[in-house]
Amino acid sequence: MKLHVSIIYGSVRTERQGIKAALFFQKKLKDLDVDYTLIDPLKSNLPLLDKMHKEYEPGEAPDQMEAISKVLEQSDGFLLISGEYNHSIPPALKNLLDHFQREYFFKPSAIVSYSAGNYGGVRAAVHLRAILAELGTPSISSMFPIAQVQNSFDDAGNTTNSFYEERSKRFLDEFMWYIRALKEARNKGIPY
Repeated sequence: MKLHVSIIYGSVRTERQGIKAALFFQKKLKDLDVDYTLIDPLKSNLPLLDKMHKEYEPGEAPDQMEAISKVLEQSDGFLLISGEYNHSIPPALKNLLDHFQREYFFKPSAIVSYSAGNYGGVRAAVHLRAILAELGTPSISSMFPIAQVQNSFDDAGNTTNSFYEERSKRFLDEFMWYIRALKEARNKGIPY
């Protein structure tokens, strides 16, 4: 059975640059013959968190929340692409993540972080790792920081830096290993 990954992108800013990294990873997953869905808070239009998906009666959640829940439920893993805002993650990403919970359980996540500067969003990635663990989707040990994202990819998601091309293979190989291992374990049963 084919694997499915949700790419969860975090920015809603005008002229956002991290979307280029999301496009890059879409191509990489396609090359691996992995199905994917891009979840973009700019397009999902979720309200500020009032009620989580699980707090609605079945079939009563807003349509956009229901659609995202179904995508997350069908996913085998989550690839998070986060900028760094004031040493942490974007508010739109936190809001999107917090609407859901059970959908993440016992599935791995992987963190791609970026910034306009030289640090590649690593401070946000550290915060995101703690959030993902609490949500039940432990992140793999490797992270994929992207420095000067505005110069690292073109508008179609092609890298202008061969360094990222080389690193993405090892990063995704590790992520796919965790996806397969946890999927096999889930098929045998979960702790609760």
